[in-house]
Amino acid sequence: MIGFQNVTFEFGARVIVADATWHIQPGDRIGLIGYNGTGKSTLLKVLVGEYTPSKGTVEKSKETTIGYLHQDLLSFDTNDNITEVALSAFERVRELEKEIEHLGHALEKDSENEELLIKYTDALHELDVLDGYNIHHKAEEVLHGLGFSNEDLVRPYAEFSGGWRMRVLLAKMILQQPDVLLMDEPTNHLDLPSIEWLEKYLLHYKGSVVIVSHDKFFLNRMVNKIVELYQQQLHIYTGDYEFYEQEKMIRIDMQQKAFENQQDYIRQQERFIERFKAKASKAAQAQSVQKRLDKIEKIEDVKLERPDLRINFQLDKVPGKVLVELKDVSKSFGKIKILEHAVAEIERGDKIALIGANGKGKSTVLRMVAGTESFTGERVWGHNVEQSFYAQHQLEALTLGNNILEEMQSAGSKKSDVELRALLGAFLFSGDDVDKKIKVLSGGEKARVALAKTIVSKANFLILDEPTNHLDMHSVELLAEALNKYEGSYIAVSHDRYFISRTANKIWEIVDHQIKEFKGTYQEWVDWNERMSRIAAEKQKLGVPDIKPENKPAPKPEPAKPVVKENTPVNRELQKELQKEQRRLTNLETQLGKAKEEEARLETALGDPANYSDKVKFQGIETDYKKARSNREALEKEYEAVFEKVMELESQS
Repeated sequence: MIGFQNVTFEFGARVIVADATWHIQPGDRIGLIGYNGTGKSTLLKVLVGEYTPSKGTVEKSKETTIGYLHQDLLSFDTNDNITEVALSAFERVRELEKEIEHLGHALEKDSENEELLIKYTDALHELDVLDGYNIHHKAEEVLHGLGFSNEDLVRPYAEFSGGWRMRVLLAKMILQQPDVLLMDEPTNHLDLPSIEWLEKYLLHYKGSVVIVSHDKFFLNRMVNKIVELYQQQLHIYTGDYEFYEQEKMIRIDMQQKAFENQQDYIRQQERFIERFKAKASKAAQAQSVQKRLDKIEKIEDVKLERPDLRINFQLDKVPGKVLVELKDVSKSFGKIKILEHAVAEIERGDKIALIGANGKGKSTVLRMVAGTESFTGERVWGHNVEQSFYAQHQLEALTLGNNILEEMQSAGSKKSDVELRALLGAFLFSGDDVDKKIKVLSGGEKARVALAKTIVSKANFLILDEPTNHLDMHSVELLAEALNKYEGSYIAVSHDRYFISRTANKIWEIVDHQIKEFKGTYQEWVDWNERMSRIAAEKQKLGVPDIKPENKPAPKPEPAKPVVKENTPVNRELQKELQKEQRRLTNLETQLGKAKEEEARLETALGDPANYSDKVKFQGIETDYKKARSNREALEKEYEAVFEKVMELESQS
């Protein structure tokens, strides 16, 4: 489909890859990995033809289509709504829609024109073959999967932030269904539900996929091949990321042993040559051995070269048992509610992962905990608490005019310049690097500076907003190890499942404007959610609506309610209300059954080719179907609410 044949690419004086051969085959799902700065993104640009190789060729068949998702796409801007942007993936279908509309108007004026009628019929047939009647449904399905609400679908693209714009462009690319999909850090802009949706989608994607990502969980679930860019070479492993890790160590071990054996052999032969080269009887033999040594193909010594961050947290003070308490806190942005009369508490030793969908207010909650966001309610700070806030958007945390050393001096650690330079060396800034201005640093370099500032503060409570963004997988592992050894407490927002599974001992989630706490690891939280989903599915099979459980592993039992005797007025009132709600529930069941039948009837009508030829009729059916679907969804929501009320009343009566 596409690939490299003996490709060498040089970026100025720097060699990115030398004499590389790599072919992407149909069905390949490839993780392209390597340490920060090795040139993974550059390699994708060579693949799509943005850069020309110094030597070798990029091979691609004429029919192969390529989709390429990368940061530079964010320069695109438009006032069209996001559904229209996504629908632009169906270029030919949109052309046909315009053509059919134009031909329809022409036929209204000249219905006997046979040539127009043939063109109109042909266009309708091509639209049917391209599944053109379902493009709106497909676009909405993909946008919903990537986290957009129904209200978002009609909002202008220009209103959205960079991360959300990238999702729209990802939706468009998915809808185009290219033969090869190249994705540069796609999970950086996605929350956990959207990452999980993307995983499911790509696992059934018919084309080939190449992903540059630092998300180990994502790669393990997604890929069947790993291509590692290491020491200017491409090393190919058939398997997921876990297989690559094991196989790489085996390869290194085997090569190291082969190198050592060859070195032993060379030393033996050199000793023989040195001993006998001056003796007439052995001189010819010594020369022969020397020729063999000259021709031998040398095995390279394999030392695992990787940039190692040396992260070592230090504490000055031990805080009290409770670090911070949120009491009856509420926060809204206009009509958007984040929290409403919520409570939460962070204790000494807590290592909390705050997770959930984008837009729920995770970063807002972090700022509320840090005291940098206004809200109603009370935030009570504990004894001896010293906090340090690592911000998601590094521009919020760093002064662009400072150089790296000045930025570290501003952290107030009272360390000398020599000590600060030593610390920066541990974060891969050595020598004159410390004189670089913050404004010229890459995203990864800014992340390392902000991380160094967080550590130098000697805080006993860390507030971390997406700390793994811009770090490669090895650096994420080192950060996780350091946080496991950290004697303080922290709360972190992260979408990196590997990172939070390695570090957190509590999970916070924002549900119904409340902070729900799960005491346990991320994997335990996942297992618990899966268990609750299975119970809900069983209830659905039995015809019992799913009631969303509280996000707690073992809720404390409610205080026992006083027993109300049958003949009391209170109980009679409860019985009346229960009977009323039961009648309402029965009525809703009937309405819901009719609504489902109506939706199914209209869905069948939409799939009937006979309705395609009459555009007005088809549009009418489509409008009625959308109304029927909305009606059914509203009835289901009401049914669940009434069912919960009935259950509650039954428990009281």
